[in-house]
Amino acid sequence: MKSEYIIPVFVPHLGCPNDCIFCNQKSISGQKNNLSKEDVKKTIEFYLENIKDNSAKKEIAFFGGSFTGIEEERQEELLNLAYEYIENGQVDSIRISTRPDYINKNILKRLKKYKVRTIELGVQSANDYILGRANRGHTFKDVEIASKLIRRNHFKLGHQMMVGLPESTPKDEIETAKALIKLKPKMVRIYPVLVVKGTRLEKEYEEGNYKPVPLPQAVETCKQLVRLFANKNIDVIRVGLQNTDEISNPENQESEVVAGPFHPAFRQLVESGMWYDSIVEKIKKLNVKVQEVEVTVNPIDVNNVIGHKKENVLKLKELYEVDLIVKQDESMKQGKSKIEITRIHQDFLEDTDNKEKVKIK
Repeated sequence: MKSEYIIPVFVPHLGCPNDCIFCNQKSISGQKNNLSKEDVKKTIEFYLENIKDNSAKKEIAFFGGSFTGIEEERQEELLNLAYEYIENGQVDSIRISTRPDYINKNILKRLKKYKVRTIELGVQSANDYILGRANRGHTFKDVEIASKLIRRNHFKLGHQMMVGLPESTPKDEIETAKALIKLKPKMVRIYPVLVVKGTRLEKEYEEGNYKPVPLPQAVETCKQLVRLFANKNIDVIRVGLQNTDEISNPENQESEVVAGPFHPAFRQLVESGMWYDSIVEKIKKLNVKVQEVEVTVNPIDVNNVIGHKKENVLKLKELYEVDLIVKQDESMKQGKSKIEITRIHQDFLEDTDNKEKVKIK
């Protein structure tokens, strides 16, 4: 299977008619000035020079603002520029991010002409009240219409949703995930809400009218969301905002984040938490007092099984007095595991050979 690389080009707030309560795109993207054509070329060339795998698939992705809301002339300019790299064989396709109310048949016809393959919609919530509270300027009906149009025209559909919007609850976010699953996206991004400088949400936070979701709660909700999407074979391509100089610990001087469930390894917290839950669930099914468990996984999964700063290893030892041993096997499918109980407390199970391994399927 060929490797795939995304070449990100940020067009902050271009084409977006709304100031969503949580949004300051220049802070989130790290892009303080609007991009020129030369800036875009420099970005693309930089990434191409640093991708050493010539056989890899490459996709130029326009992120940030609502791409299809940009003036048509500017859209054509950016798409033309990206398309040149497709024509000369350096890039395979284009991806754009936009609002659901900025999709129609004519827009899709233009995107198809330039080999745009993937369209990501900023959904955020399936609850119209919460969308209104966040000043999104569209309803979930717009999401449904746009999603169906995108799929019918044979684009790859992506959705972006948020956790912790004002007045949103974990139940609302679970319902959003279920509503998105019905629309059959190929991929999803999940973003916990951070309070960013220069936003209306910052003002609400300072006035005591908004309370950010605590980190542990954000992780627990995202675990449930990832499971829901994974069960339907929908790829969760990001969990949490990317850590940058601007989007970092609120204690950092350079950070634009005021408050919220920020963590530099947020996705790892979610995925390692899911592994921990899985291991504990399987151990509890045995009518024995486990002393040591051996988990064999693909090398890619090792860090998540161990946990951020060995959190899973330490929790199993502290709460269950279980030692966790992690082994690697490249033949193991990513996300799958083989768990064996390698030691039990003898006084809980008579006439059992301590060396015998108990396999858990």
